[in-house]
Order: sequence, then structure tokens, then C-alpha cells
Amino acid sequence: MKRTEILVPEAELARQREICRALAARNAARPTRPLALVDTYGCQQNEADSERIRGMLREMGYDFTADEREADVIVINTCAIREHAEMRVLGNVGALTHTKRAKPDQVICLCGCAMQEPSRAEQIRRSFRHVDLVFGTHVLWKFPELLARVLEGGGRVFETPESDGKIAEGLPVVRSGPLKAWVSIMYGCNNFCTYCIVPYVRGRERSRDPERIVQEVRELAAAGYKDITLLGQNVNSYGKDLGLDIDFADLLRMVNDVPGDFLIRFMTSHPKDASQKLFETMAACEKVAPQLHLPVQSGNDRVLRAMNRHYDRAAYLDEVRRLRALVPEIVLTSDIIVGFPGETAEEFEDTLSLLEEVRYDALFTFIFSPRPGTPAAKMPDPMPKEEKNRNFQRLVELQNRISAEKHAAYVGRTLRVLVDGRNDDGRHTLTARTDGGRLVHLDGPEAAIGTWQRAEITGASTWALFGRLV
Repeated sequence: MKRTEILVPEAELARQREICRALAARNAARPTRPLALVDTYGCQQNEADSERIRGMLREMGYDFTADEREADVIVINTCAIREHAEMRVLGNVGALTHTKRAKPDQVICLCGCAMQEPSRAEQIRRSFRHVDLVFGTHVLWKFPELLARVLEGGGRVFETPESDGKIAEGLPVVRSGPLKAWVSIMYGCNNFCTYCIVPYVRGRERSRDPERIVQEVRELAAAGYKDITLLGQNVNSYGKDLGLDIDFADLLRMVNDVPGDFLIRFMTSHPKDASQKLFETMAACEKVAPQLHLPVQSGNDRVLRAMNRHYDRAAYLDEVRRLRALVPEIVLTSDIIVGFPGETAEEFEDTLSLLEEVRYDALFTFIFSPRPGTPAAKMPDPMPKEEKNRNFQRLVELQNRISAEKHAAYVGRTLRVLVDGRNDDGRHTLTARTDGGRLVHLDGPEAAIGTWQRAEITGASTWALFGRLV
């Protein structure tokens, strides 16, 4: 698409701001300030979208609550990646019939990836009559207008247009905390992995202008944010649609040059586009965290081809070797799908051997979940569910052993950590994160929250480190 077709026109955004002001005036006349609840499922991009939904709600005169019984407006931001997430959303939405019955003027809204699926939106229309507003990923920026239509008595509103997607700049944001921030650098995906619904619900890849991104990071750094994550379905594709001869590695350097005491993380990286230039940039930029999430999905070449991943095992392992040569302290994580259609017992063994060779710090593991509309959903899948479950358990046990061993190697070291909150497990008072993103449980004063500290690591488990402030 042309750049002018990708950007939402400023006149349209100004109209949404005017609607926000009108609703804010209406809400200001109420005896008490109305409350909104935003509940988010799925990935970090959904979290970033929800922060913008909260921003628009704040502009419309709403405060926030975590209690659905108090809320005047409930927004549920849905995920379509796995069936379990969708079923959990539907169960929770069904339960809202009770709050709606007790509070008939309550407005219930569903948005996000699952609502961009035509079949799921139609299911809500037919079977969840208490839902007032459904809108897809491509019209998030129109939320004020859509909510106003419901509030003005226009009946139920469904807005889920098919689209390649747009970029709306300048939307207000209410961030979830004062230390960590998400910055979306691009939207959509062009990869069409055969198991993945994302390209169908998020649209084509479209990159934000680098000046906009750098300015957002500059504002975050000035406001004291210390952990900033750049987001995209495949950040390594950043810039291909801009025509500016700027790629993701260039953007990392530009962000790294922003003044301030902060750390840069990013996700997600597709292995097919993870370049030597990116690895060299990570090594050269002092603010870029020594952390990379590099989803492999399978250790077998035939399965990788069936997944349409565009790399093989050897190429992936070569990337890992080159990255570790440049960034020896790198914390490496990945995704793996167990039981992809047609995967054999022997092919699964290749995945286990890949884990032994790479030795990830942590792993996100999933049993294959067929997504209607994707090629993999139609592939023959002869492996019994029981065997998939056994393979999944073997994978988890292997990774848990590796994670425990890698964490044990931290004991006795003193590391820089960002103390990010109070600990709710009762055994330690604080939580922190290393530069590599490892969770650390600490004892210390609350005054340390929001600061960089040195921590001596005194213990470790499979999932976390334990230490004391130095």
C-alpha cells in the first residue's frame, strides 16, 4: 500500500478527539465519575493496544476499576492465537450476564484479534446478546466513535472490516506502570506461517516512521521509564515498507542514541530475518539488553518446511552460534510447538536434541492448536492426543532441567538489576529483573523500587533467582 493509505488521516483522528471531549463533558455532568475496566488476553501487542484503549477512555472522562460489578464500561481485548485463550474469553464474557443484569446500563465491549475473525464475531452476535460493541484490530482508533454510537442508543455495534491495516499516530496512552513501557514499532505480518492466524487478523506489515518512534522513546526516557520494549510481530522486518533505507538494526542504533538511563528490549524476532548486522548492533549498543526471543518452533527440517518458516535447523543453529560469539551473556528464549500436524516421534526427537544443543534460558511451549482459516488446520494429524501430551511433558521436563542448571550458574555473581515492584509471595519483599530479563526475588526497602541496584545472587530455582542488595 502507499504510505498515504497506511496512515489514518489527521482529520479522522481529530474527529475522534472531538468525540472524546463531548463524552468527557457528558460524563463530567454525572453525579459520580464513571468507571471503566479493560481486561487483556494474549501478547504484548495486545497489552500495548489496551494501553491506548485506556488512554481514550481517560480522554472520555472515565476512571478505572478492576471490579466488573462497578464498571460502567467493560472492554475485553481478545486473543486468537490458541483455542484455549478464546474459550477462556467466551467463558468470562458469558459470566458478565450477571453484572449486566444487575447494572443494565453497563456497556460490554469486545475487541482484539479474536473479534477480527468473522466466525467469532458472528458467534458473539448470535449467542452473546448482552455484548453491546464488537470492534476489530483495524479500527481500534475509532473506539470513541463506536462507543458513542452505543451510548446514544444506536443499538448493538459491530465494526470488524477486512483490511490490510492502518497506522494511527498520536493516540492517548495510559501505561500500566511508571518503569516499563511498550513501544509498537510496526504492525501486522507477511510471513503466513501455516499454523498462525495473525496475518489474517492483524493485516500486512506496516512500519511506523522512525522519527515517531524515537520521539516516543525520548518522551518515555524523560519521564523516567527505564525498561522500554520495542514491539512487532516480526521486528526484523521493520522498515521494508518505508522506502527510507532504514532497517531494524538502524532503528536500534537511533533509539540507543536517545539520552537517558534506560534499557531497550524487543520482540519478536523471526529467525529468517535475524541478520549479522542485527547481532553486531546488539553487541555495540550499550542500552540494548543482552536478551533475544528467537522462536524456533521445531528442530526438524521437514516440520519447519510444513510450517512455512523459511529456515532450517542448521541455519538457526548458525545464528545462535554467531550471536553468542558477539554477545556471550545473551539470554536466549524461544517458542516451540509440540504435535504439529504430521510430526512423527522421530521428528520430535530432533526438537529435543535442539534444546540440548542450544540450551535456552527459558522456553514457551505449546501443543498445536488448529486455527480455522489457516493451512495447518486442514493438514492430516494422525498423532494421538495422548502421545502429544507425553511429548509435551518430556519437552517441559527437559527445559526445566536446563533452566535450573543455567540459573544455578548465576549463584555467587553480582548483577545489575532493576527493582520493579513489591513481592507478593511472602518470602521476599521485592522483585527485580536482570539486564537479561531474569526474575530476581530480593529483600530490601520499598524505596529501592524504580532504581537500578547491584544484587548478589544467593540462590536459584527453575524459574527465578534469589539474592540480596549489595
